[in-house]
Amino acid sequence: MELRDDRLDHPAVVALLHEHFAGMLAASPKDMTHFLDLSALAAPEVTFVTAWKRETLLGCGALKALGGDEGELKSMRTAASALRRGVASAILAHLIERARSAGMTRLNLETGTGPAFDAAEALYRRHGFAPCGPFGDYEATDFNRFMTRTI
Repeated sequence: MELRDDRLDHPAVVALLHEHFAGMLAASPKDMTHFLDLSALAAPEVTFVTAWKRETLLGCGALKALGGDEGELKSMRTAASALRRGVASAILAHLIERARSAGMTRLNLETGTGPAFDAAEALYRRHGFAPCGPFGDYEATDFNRFMTRTI
């Protein structure tokens, strides 16, 4: 598996992100999605990475600098054909290292609740994330879940 800083104009990347957007919209109550669209993922404060096996896209994820020593994980998605093969763990470990290298000492994330988000929560817990309160501009609801860890 090769991890790359990647362009957002590659057709496979765009397709996976559109799948991600559709999945978040389908599994979340109206107005409860907080994913970054393509233009927001291209912002200077966002590091966007992908995982590939030769020419096959396996997954993606992003790290958004929040200022100070904090960052936020965004847009974690594994291609359906690559599920349960360690792709998300590899991307997550890579983003944690990138955050550490950038001088961040805390990583945060927001995800949903329910069956569509159970695997994500388990992944984050395996990597040392624990529940926390809202951060940044987020507000707590019955649907969203916040997690954090020091790095």
